[in-house]
Amino acid sequence: MQLLHIDSSVLGTNSASRALSAEIVARQVALHPDVQVTYRDLAADAALHLSSAHLAAWQGGPVEDLLLGADLAKGGGYLEELFAADIIVIGAPMYNFSIPSQLKAWIDRVVVSGKTFRYGANGAEGLLKNKKVFIASSRGSVYAPGSPAAALEHHESYLTGVLSFIGLTDVTIVRAEGLGLGVEAKESAMLKAREHIAAMAA
Repeated sequence: MQLLHIDSSVLGTNSASRALSAEIVARQVALHPDVQVTYRDLAADAALHLSSAHLAAWQGGPVEDLLLGADLAKGGGYLEELFAADIIVIGAPMYNFSIPSQLKAWIDRVVVSGKTFRYGANGAEGLLKNKKVFIASSRGSVYAPGSPAAALEHHESYLTGVLSFIGLTDVTIVRAEGLGLGVEAKESAMLKAREHIAAMAA
């Protein structure tokens, strides 16, 4: 069994999403002792944003730039890791109402027509099957449905939407929100998230 662990927060040891994603991984390792973990820190080693040079290379054009070549290889590695994974754990903080740009760059490399999705007579079909996804979601305010700021939530909704598009529909969100609303609110949110993790079953 393979587990792919992805972090995207730029806050290092101060990151709530990193703390929670690590605890989700630890819980999965406890539940599946034979699991092999692959780790990607997208903040420490980010992919380049897509460019016309990437598109040209994908269409068979020459790759003469060493930086572009290394970045294309990195994107290929992202796909290989995703295909191999049985369990995917994504640390995803909310930045400016959505996901970090580093995580978006990863998404741009793994949402690939003909590899992770395809178009057919009935529209788009996700090609990734039988994989379990856990999202460690952290947010400074409260954006859950029914909250005053719910309309600004383009974070979990985007991430679950794009994962579903490529076939990843078995998604569990471990959420800690309201982290910026004071010490007590943060402690309460993290405790609730950790209780969620502790209650996970195989």
